[in-house]
Amino acid sequence: MNRQRRLPLQLATAFCCLLAVKSLAQAPPELAVAPGGVARWSGEGIERCGMEGSEWPPLAGSCWYAIDLLRKPGALSVSRWRAGQRERAVLRVAAYPYAEQHIRLKDDSTVNLSPENLARAGRERKKIGALWWLRGAARFTPPLSPPLSHLPAGGRFGSRRIFNGQPRSPHSGADYAAQSGTPVLAVADAKVVMAEDLFFSGNSVFLDHGAGLISMYFHLSSIAVEPGAVVKRGQTIGKVGATGRATGPHLHFGLRWRGARIDPALLLGEPGEVPEIR
Repeated sequence: MNRQRRLPLQLATAFCCLLAVKSLAQAPPELAVAPGGVARWSGEGIERCGMEGSEWPPLAGSCWYAIDLLRKPGALSVSRWRAGQRERAVLRVAAYPYAEQHIRLKDDSTVNLSPENLARAGRERKKIGALWWLRGAARFTPPLSPPLSHLPAGGRFGSRRIFNGQPRSPHSGADYAAQSGTPVLAVADAKVVMAEDLFFSGNSVFLDHGAGLISMYFHLSSIAVEPGAVVKRGQTIGKVGATGRATGPHLHFGLRWRGARIDPALLLGEPGEVPEIR
């Protein structure tokens, strides 16, 4: 009786192999991405995109996933919906890849803050933090236009900064060397949500481009727009300077997408150059 109830060895082996092949076919696609990176998932008929409990509409026919600069290494599940069906993929966040940068400032007051400046920086941080939650209809499609008419090589995005021998937050934007007074341009249509002098970043402009994308322009010598104004792609919003905690004239350009600090170069380049889930 027992022998009759057992599957032949060959049949059992084939059945196991079939299950393994089926399991492999159903495994979600994976893509490696660096902290501060962006991944794209294209396809016909995408209805919405999702990650970690948040959902949003596709942009230019693709789902875009922004990975925060300080995201810990590991697997991150993302989704898209087509024809009412949810499809899943996995982003493998790599270890932090960015080098240290040592900076020496003559004015130590921007490193070792007085109680008054510490309180001011705290108030400003709270005010700025509210911007990361803004959501609205997209006013842009990638790629963004450059924030300077002649964009030099720039970067040091993600570098772990050491000011006067003391570790501070990583560099969450890209620095572009330019002469003081050089016009700074809006990278896409937007609403001005903040334009003022801040302790660390000096004269600063924050633009809301919708879809959770905020662009930032720091250390300006002057500001040419006011909060609430609507600006167009390529419009002058200020001029390059060295205000705030800066060692010389340059533009600090940063992006936050749905709250995530990302490398601006990824949206300044062609969409096809952004890593894609397949």
